[in-house]
This record gives sequence, structure tokens and C-alpha cells, in this order.
Amino acid sequence: MPLQPLRLSRRSSPKFVFIILILALFLSTCLVGIFTNCQKIAYFFRPLWDKPPPPFSRIPHFYAENVSMDHLCHLHGWSVRSEPRRVFDAIIFSNELDLVEIRWHELKPYVTKFVLMESNTTFTGIRKPLYFASNRARFAFAESQIAYGFLPGHIRSPESHKNPFKLESEHRMAMNRLIRQAGIQFGDILVMSDADEIPSPHTIKLLQWCDEIPPVLHLELKHYMYSFEFPVDYSNWRASAHIYGPLTHYRHSRMSNIILSDAGWHCSFCFRYLQDFVFKMTAYSHADRVKKKEFLDHRRIQKLICKGDNLFDMLPEEYNFKELIKKMGSIPRSSSAVHLPAYLIENTDKYKFLLPGGCVREQE
Repeated sequence: MPLQPLRLSRRSSPKFVFIILILALFLSTCLVGIFTNCQKIAYFFRPLWDKPPPPFSRIPHFYAENVSMDHLCHLHGWSVRSEPRRVFDAIIFSNELDLVEIRWHELKPYVTKFVLMESNTTFTGIRKPLYFASNRARFAFAESQIAYGFLPGHIRSPESHKNPFKLESEHRMAMNRLIRQAGIQFGDILVMSDADEIPSPHTIKLLQWCDEIPPVLHLELKHYMYSFEFPVDYSNWRASAHIYGPLTHYRHSRMSNIILSDAGWHCSFCFRYLQDFVFKMTAYSHADRVKKKEFLDHRRIQKLICKGDNLFDMLPEEYNFKELIKKMGSIPRSSSAVHLPAYLIENTDKYKFLLPGGCVREQE
């Protein structure tokens, strides 16, 4: 017997059509939601599609005031030197004037040369002023130790699709030449880090006075966001210290499996002026995270800074659900200003925006 076509009664037809419409509306809403929140969805499920890097072998970090260097070196399993190594501190500079001033005041007694590379464009090809060169008088206290380099940048046209990470790599290659011009020699200590990744003075002193330290050593830095009022975790590991040799090249990536614990501070997006937040959001290698024009609104940025919320409306970048869920939402505030850079505490009026209770930023 041939199959009869399905026929809907007049009574059931409107109900069926209504269900179809509801399903269509639900599916279209889901599709729009997925499209507009694809980044959040991808980050939420990151533990399923991405694997964490291999774990570091951690060196416990021993330090207390008035403890002899001989004793500190032996606590780390090293011996003390008869004289300190020379130290070269090398950074690629964008517009972090306040943090570099704090950094150099902290490290000045231990650093032979502050090597600083500056360009007239950002990693994303945006033209920018030479902030350091035009404010060099501010750093007169370290003038004799400064090795400054200028790298002509690439202006990126609207049609250009040059990878910002490639431009960043070009900056780091130029830094290798500048470091050699600064007079570094085999056996000296070379610190590689971003301007906002500040090694503690006692870390640098330990590395320059102790023998038998690893030739390449990552530095674990305590991570802060917007100021020292919002501590995040100890996840920052990209800063590194090297005993300079023929194979040493300036990089900002993993180069060793060994890391020295609690070796300094990383203060991310720690700017005085709201316009500096906008500049970094559009200038650095992750500028593609600015998905909406309103992300750059000063009032929005100010509100998020004081709440400790994410400027890019993103979920935490974690490799397991436990850490991801723990870090969702606002960063908890801290009222502690203990174990911070000494120059910062000595100049609290000047740097109140970096301390607990100072979240309100200035208009330039």
C-alpha cells in the first residue's frame, strides 16, 4: 500500500507552526549569541582544546634584610663570588614612563647599563611619539648608565595585514645589536623583560654575586593589574636572566625549564592617564581584542579599573576549569603596600595611582 502524505488537521496546524517558530527563534538566538560571544566561549572551553606548557622546575627564593650574601648564595645551593658580575637590563619601550622611572631607581645600584630600545611606531604599525627621547631629562639620575637605541618603525596602512608579532620580533632582533653596542661581555648578566616586568633589587644582587647559577633562568613575578591594589597571581614567567654568551639572543618567550620564585613585580596596564590605556589597547600585539568602539571610552575604562574588571570583556586565560572559574569576575582588592618597590613607597604622593585607594586616573 503506498504511503499517504502526512496531513495536519486544522486544529493542530497552528500549534505546530507556533512550535516551529519558537524553535527557529531559539536557534537564531543561539547562533547570534555564539557569534557575538565566540571569544568568551573559546576561552571558557580552553581547557578542552589547549594544553599548558611543561611545568617549571622551581628554585625556592630565600631573602631577608641584613642576611649576608654568602649565606643567601649557600641557601640556594650556590657559592659566593669574590666580585659581582656586571648586569645589563634590556627593555623595549613603548610609553611606560612611570614604571621605567620606578624600575631604574630600584635597580640603579646593581645595573651597569640600562639598555632601552624605542621606535616611532607600535607593534601594530601605529605612529607614536618618541616618549622616552622627549622625556629623557626625567631620567638624568641614570644618564651615565643609559644605552639608548632608536628603531625606525613601519607605518601600517589600512590595507596592510602584517602580523604585529612579526614587527615585535623585528624589535627584538634590533635589541641584540643594541646590547652588543652597550658593551656587554661574555659572563655578564643580561636581564630580558618588558618595561612593566620589574625584577626586585635583591634578585639582581643575588644573581650577580652568586656563582653556579643556571645560565638561563626565568624570573617568577607577582602579577598585578592596573596598580598594586589588584594582585592577580604569580603566573608571570616571561622575564629572564642570562649569563651572556655566544648563543644568547633577546627574546620574550620560554628559554629554560628553571624559574626563580617570587623574583619581582609585573604591573600590567599600570598607567597614570586614561589615554595611555587607550593607546596600549590599540597599540600592542593583542590589539585585536578591542572588539567594540566603546571599549576605548574613557568613562568605561575608568569604571573597570576601579572595579578590577577586564578591559576587553574577556574570560581568564587558564588551562584548567578550576583556575578559570576561580578567576572569573573582578580581581579582589588588596590593602597591602608591603614588599613593593622602595622608590614607589618613598614617593607615594607622586605615584598614588599605583597604590591601594588610588584607582581614579587622570585626563591627560
